[in-house]
Amino acid sequence: MAKYAVIIPAGGKSERFGAGEKKTFAQLDGRPVFIRTLELFINRADVCATVLVVPPEDLEQMKQKYAPNLGFMGVKLVEGGALRCDSVARGLEAIADDAEYIAVHDAVRPCATEEMIDAVFSEAAKSGAAILACPLHGTIKRGSAAGVIDATVPRDNLFEAQTPQVFRAELLRRAYAGLPADRAAITDDAQLVEALGEAVALVANDATNLKITTKGDLTLAAAIIKSRPARKLSKFGAFEEAQW
Repeated sequence: MAKYAVIIPAGGKSERFGAGEKKTFAQLDGRPVFIRTLELFINRADVCATVLVVPPEDLEQMKQKYAPNLGFMGVKLVEGGALRCDSVARGLEAIADDAEYIAVHDAVRPCATEEMIDAVFSEAAKSGAAILACPLHGTIKRGSAAGVIDATVPRDNLFEAQTPQVFRAELLRRAYAGLPADRAAITDDAQLVEALGEAVALVANDATNLKITTKGDLTLAAAIIKSRPARKLSKFGAFEEAQW
């Protein structure tokens, strides 16, 4: 069985989520969003390491409130950087060389299923690099600076990138070894691998693997989770409900 390490970047300022709360810590059907995301990976037999990367301003809160639980889950806590790519780079430093593949998954994308993860892991094992992506079905408009339609964009072969994004460990390390000076424009890991001239496979997925950005997304995520069969009992067991 191939060994996969998982990096969970939990950065972002949550500016669109609303004042006074970060989406990472928001409650989703009784547990923090990031905990529900970690639970997607901690019980998988093919995952050999899970690294949670948090911004410096959240590190103390994470340690004080959740460190014992993260330890119980076998999750390593790492301080992140200023940008998402900086945080993933620090997560890479925390992963041992025995991992054959490395997956990166947003901490605020808690609705991925075991089947979704199986599919992208499997494709990465065949092709060396793969991401989940949702085909665009609606009519796509490009807006102008004046706030009017500039053009209608053909949607053929257009996808919205999702996570997990999974790569051969050597490939992802090589991609991050050459981070450009203008890192603010890097919004996902596949961009860096593409820049090496390497092909990245698309694994078609659906929109239920949503990324929580607004309060409305949180409500939608709760509805998605409740509509699915109950997950297998996690490492927390009966201890979970009282803890959160």
